[in-house]
Amino acid sequence: MRIVADARSITERLLTSDEVAAVFRVDPKTVVRWAREGRIAGIRTPGGRLIRYRESDVRAALEVPAVEAVSA
Repeated sequence: MRIVADARSITERLLTSDEVAAVFRVDPKTVVRWAREGRIAGIRTPGGRLIRYRESDVRAALEVPAVEAVSA
């Protein structure tokens, strides 16, 4: 998992896994898996257990076109 912490994290709105899941219409566990796989950047809270996601990263992920299935 790519864990990032910088000045943007302090000023930018951070979303929970549940909020990101609602945007993508997937289960929150899917969002956590995406973070673990590096598909979306996550930020661990000071306690180290919870992950938050920058709103800008979520918006950027929404703009990435889905891979279309190729028919044979």
